[in-house]
Amino acid sequence: MSQKSSRYRWFVVVVFFLFMLLHQTDKLMIGPMQQDIMADFNIDIAQWGLINSGALLVGTLLYPLWGYLYDRYARAKLLALASFIWGATTWLSAIVRTYPSFLVTRASTGIDDSSYPGLYSLVADYFGPDLRGKIYGILQLAQPIGYLAGMILTLMVAPQIGGWRSAFYITGSLGLIIAVAIYFGVKEMPRGQAEPEYAGKNAEEIGQFHFSWKEAVEIFKKPTMWFVFLQGFAGVFPWNVITYFFFGYLMAERGYDDASVLGTMAPVILILAAGYFIGGYVGDWLFKITNKGRIIVSSVGVLLGAVFIYLAITTPIADKATFLIYMCLTAVFMPLSSPNVIATVYDVTVPEVRSTAQAVEYFIENIGAASAPALAGALSLAYGQGNAILWVCVIAWGLCFVFYLGALFTVDKDIHNLRTQMAARAKSM
Repeated sequence: MSQKSSRYRWFVVVVFFLFMLLHQTDKLMIGPMQQDIMADFNIDIAQWGLINSGALLVGTLLYPLWGYLYDRYARAKLLALASFIWGATTWLSAIVRTYPSFLVTRASTGIDDSSYPGLYSLVADYFGPDLRGKIYGILQLAQPIGYLAGMILTLMVAPQIGGWRSAFYITGSLGLIIAVAIYFGVKEMPRGQAEPEYAGKNAEEIGQFHFSWKEAVEIFKKPTMWFVFLQGFAGVFPWNVITYFFFGYLMAERGYDDASVLGTMAPVILILAAGYFIGGYVGDWLFKITNKGRIIVSSVGVLLGAVFIYLAITTPIADKATFLIYMCLTAVFMPLSSPNVIATVYDVTVPEVRSTAQAVEYFIENIGAASAPALAGALSLAYGQGNAILWVCVIAWGLCFVFYLGALFTVDKDIHNLRTQMAARAKSM
C-alpha cells in the first residue's frame, strides 16, 4: 500500500470517528435530559421508557433493509444519506410541542441508527483482519465520548442557550454538515480488497462483489453467528438500561445533583472509552495466537462487568468513593466485547454479505434493545431504578457469558472455512 493510500484510509477513519462521535452525542444525550423532558411534557417514568423504545424499534425494523442496501450499493453515499436523516429528524424532535408528536419524531431518529453495518463493512475493506479489532475499538471510542459530550451539552451548555431543544438544534445541524463531508470526502472501496488472500491485487483484478442471496443464507449456517446473535440479544439490555436510566437513578435514588453526576460519570465514561480500544487491541493480539482470542476477551468482559455492576449498585448510598471505584471497574470491562464481536462477524463471513450479517446481528440486538427501556421503566415503577438496573445487567451479562462459551467451540472451524473460500477465489482470478 502506498504512503498516500495509507494516509487516506486514516483520513476515512477520522471522518467516520467524527460521524460516530456526533451521532452518538445526538443519540445518547437524551439520557441526561430525562428530568427536563419529563417535566416539559408532564409524563411519568413509563412514558419516558416508551420514548426511547420507539427509536430503538424503528432502528430494529430497518436494519435488514440497510444491510441489504449497503451490500448492494455504494456504502459511502448511503452513509451520507444516513447522516442527513439524522440531522433532519433531530430538528423535527426539537420543533414539536406535544408528547404524542415527540414520541413520533423521536422514533423517527431511529431510521439512521441502523447505518453502522455499512460503516464497519467499508472499514473492513480498508484494513485487514489483524488490524480490524483495534480500528473498531478506536471508532467505538466515539460512543462513550459522545455520551460524555452529550452530558456536558445537556447539563452545562443547554441551560445557558435555551434548554434541551437548543441542544437538539445544534446536533441536528452537525448531522447535516457531516453528511456533506462523507458524500464528497469518502471513497468507496472494492469489497474484499483488504483480505490477506488478495494482497498485491488491484481493484480491477478483485472486481466488485455484490449482495448474494446464496451467501446471505450461508450466514445462518455458521454456528458462530448463532452464538453472536444470542449474545447480541442479551447484551444490549444492560447498555440501554444504563444509557436511559442511570442518570435518573443517580439523581432520584442516590441524591446526586448535576455537579455530582458530572463528577461521577465523566471519569467512568472516559474509562469506558478506553475499554473499547483495550478490547480491540487485546482481541487482535490474542487473535494472532488463537482464533478463539476475540471470544476469550469478550467472555472475560461480560463476566467481570456483571460482578462490578453488582458491587456498585449494592454499595451504600453514603459511600460515594467506593461506588465510583466499582463503576470505574465496570466501565473497564463492559465494552471489551464490542469491537471483538464486530471483528468476529467479519472473520467468518464473505465480503459481499458482511453488512447484511452485521445488520442481522443488530436487528436481533435491537429486538432486545427496543424492549429494554420499557421493561426497565416498568421495573423501576415497581422496585426502583437501582434494582431494575442491577437485575437487568447481571442476568443479561450472565447469559452472554454462556453464549460466548458456546462460540469457543465453533469459531475455529468457521474461520478456517472462510479463509479456505477466500483463497479459492483469489486462486481463480
